[in-house]
Amino acid sequence: MNTGVAIIGFVLCFVAGAGLMWGYDTHNGVSKSGDIAAESGGAWSDGDSPIAIDSKDPMWGKRDAPVTIVMWSDFQCPFCSRVEPTVQQIKDTYGPDKVRIVWKNEPLPFHNNAKPAAEAANGVFQTAGNDAFWKWHDTAFKNQSALGPDSYVKWAQDAGVKDIAKFKADLDAHKFADKVDKDNAEGKSVGANGTPAFFINGVSLSGAQPFDKFKAVIDQELSKAQAKIASGTAKDKVYVAMSQENKKSAPAPAAQDQGNKDDTTTVFKVPVGTAPATWSTDKPLVTMIEFSDFQCPFCKRVEDSLKKIHDQYGDKVRLVWRNKPLPFHNRALPAAELAEEALSEKGVKGFWDAHDRLYASQPKLEDADLAQIGKDMGLDAKKLDDAIKNNKWKKSIDEDNELGDAFAVSGTPNFFINGRHLVGAQPFEKFQAIIDDEIKKADALVAKGTAPKDVYAAVTAAGKGPGAAGGAGAAEMKDMPPIAGAPWRGSKSTKVVVVEFSDFQCPFCKRVEDSTNQIMKDYGDKIHFVWRNMPLPMHPDAPLAAQAAMEAFKEKGSDTFWKFHDLLYQNQGGDGIKRPALESYAQQLGLDMNKFKAALDSGSNKDAVDAEAKMGNGEGISGTPAFIIGPEKGQGYFINGAQPYDAFKKVLDKAIAGK
Repeated sequence: MNTGVAIIGFVLCFVAGAGLMWGYDTHNGVSKSGDIAAESGGAWSDGDSPIAIDSKDPMWGKRDAPVTIVMWSDFQCPFCSRVEPTVQQIKDTYGPDKVRIVWKNEPLPFHNNAKPAAEAANGVFQTAGNDAFWKWHDTAFKNQSALGPDSYVKWAQDAGVKDIAKFKADLDAHKFADKVDKDNAEGKSVGANGTPAFFINGVSLSGAQPFDKFKAVIDQELSKAQAKIASGTAKDKVYVAMSQENKKSAPAPAAQDQGNKDDTTTVFKVPVGTAPATWSTDKPLVTMIEFSDFQCPFCKRVEDSLKKIHDQYGDKVRLVWRNKPLPFHNRALPAAELAEEALSEKGVKGFWDAHDRLYASQPKLEDADLAQIGKDMGLDAKKLDDAIKNNKWKKSIDEDNELGDAFAVSGTPNFFINGRHLVGAQPFEKFQAIIDDEIKKADALVAKGTAPKDVYAAVTAAGKGPGAAGGAGAAEMKDMPPIAGAPWRGSKSTKVVVVEFSDFQCPFCKRVEDSTNQIMKDYGDKIHFVWRNMPLPMHPDAPLAAQAAMEAFKEKGSDTFWKFHDLLYQNQGGDGIKRPALESYAQQLGLDMNKFKAALDSGSNKDAVDAEAKMGNGEGISGTPAFIIGPEKGQGYFINGAQPYDAFKKVLDKAIAGK
């Protein structure tokens, strides 16, 4: 898995991210589970299913829905957060008659807030039922950075828990922990070795997959379930029957894979550069490039396979290291700094010595642990302290990270074996099959005159370059939409345009405001930032809010538009973007109230707002927020979702440099 999350295969909670998308809003986050749960008929059990569920599990949808999705998830996992809009899209698309969703807890051990959050969520469910659970669940994922004891209690009260003092006491006493532990054990027994993990009528789908991946399985299962009902199976027995059948025909579970899929047939041209290599360094027949993270437990686990490779193949194989410290591993970057400092002071041998010591020490990678490793290695204590505190080697580490992104490496460990992509902490046999095949090819090349040191260049010469696997580092490109007549800020004299498609009711659009505000602070005089409306159909208040903001723009220009924009996001919850609130903001900003009310009454700005949404759809944009960054004419970099500031910074720097 990945440093914590095997995203496709078995998910580690990871990322990336990759293109790490922190939010892609396609829903309003309001659970309708209360009314739906009331139809479940009290206590029930589908215990005969290989993916057993019962009325002790939080459920959305009807008891007899023909498709059941059982999900194992983690409230602190960024990939679980990422997939939530997709889960809501499933609810919106199929409804409770066709699909039910059942929640199981899998708090990953390296997420220190995950288990307490799971216990709190389970406590809310036990205390106040399904509706309260889903409300708490939605709030937790929207405020993932605020996980903590005080938040759990407040969110429980907001969700409808009445006796909050008892809830807090029970939470402190861990009275809700048993169900969490039971879920976790069940997850391991069925192959849910990371988060998020889904079983759709028993069919496994791992990771923060896009909606289309779910749709393909759901549609298939709907068709099969309807045929089974037509042949006489009772509706409330369909899930057990379908999951049993799917279990019989399912392939053996794959080794956990971290964040993306294997592609062991395509050859990718991943550069070795000056990265540290071990084993054979001058005449390898096979080159393995590893993207890894010193805090990742799966990277440590795969070391057994790597040792077997070296024992078996000796100098026929070289291993090349590339850094991929994952953002939710707070000690991964300091550990990488130590390894890079060891490389600087003691060369390649020193790097691999540090590598071995770091994995031996894991999970103990605090400052004192790193200092001790440095001391044991004879590193200069002052230089090491400076490297860790001041991120001395961050540029080099970032370059590795970006290279990984460009080749769709969104978790750890990931390997390219003579360019063939293998994901996760795989067993030796997985590596062996590819290595044996590559040695045959290499022997043939050598027999024809290729020097061993040139084999890697030869076998990857026609390989696919950055972006061929959909890597985030390659940044997807889209045509720059028209920008004339739209609200803007920044500078009109710059060559770099940032177009945002957004929705005033979208929680992810609100979340990305931290990033866009920082962008304007750091790049305001270097970019022309343009707004385009894209109210999503599941947000009932978004269209009128967009029309109101455009009326502010029409009456008093861009400055007033952005002030109106800020008020909408500052007051997004509750009634903060309904008609009375819109009129209040207009009055605060000194708009002509007769004109403003008439514009909302007549919908005079509706066509313009609809045209902008259609413009975004024409670009292949279906969720918000979404950004295109580049020159006014031609193509720009596409950034999807409420990404952190650093994701924008990388792209902005490239665009400003004319790359």
